[in-house]
Amino acid sequence: MKKLLVILSCILSFGALAQSPASPPAVASQKVGTTQVLIKYAKPSVKGRLVFGTKEQKALVPYGEVWRTGANEATTIEFSKDVVVQGKPLAKGVYSLLSIPGPSEWTIIFNKESKMWGAYTYKADQDALRVTAKPSEHAMTEQFNIGVTETGQVTLEWDKTSVSFYVK
Repeated sequence: MKKLLVILSCILSFGALAQSPASPPAVASQKVGTTQVLIKYAKPSVKGRLVFGTKEQKALVPYGEVWRTGANEATTIEFSKDVVVQGKPLAKGVYSLLSIPGPSEWTIIFNKESKMWGAYTYKADQDALRVTAKPSEHAMTEQFNIGVTETGQVTLEWDKTSVSFYVK
């Protein structure tokens, strides 16, 4: 009987470990012209929290602060060829995709350090490019999502906010 309880306990423990993570990994991949765009990120959920707002409001992602643009490790974006982002050149390669959200404008950051946990070790002097984008309101999206279209529109959606930038 004791052996049965130990085995049952182990099975239940392993089952709990096998559950999906709170912020599951995701990939967005798209060919834009002749360039392959690959984005790797984690998908946090709203879970009833205030996502974008001020520190005083205790927002999950405060305005004016660098955000990893996802959860867990910093989101990465890879370009197979040199590209133009929002009209500015960016060399092919792998970058961390960070952002600084604001109520009326976001700064999208392509940082040369692609292997960092969150944005805790972020260094602005490693930025390869910064561009701006305008957020817009849209239907509620519980889980953070990044999409890329064939025309090069990269869209970040979470909560009731959508932000797009363009890659050529």
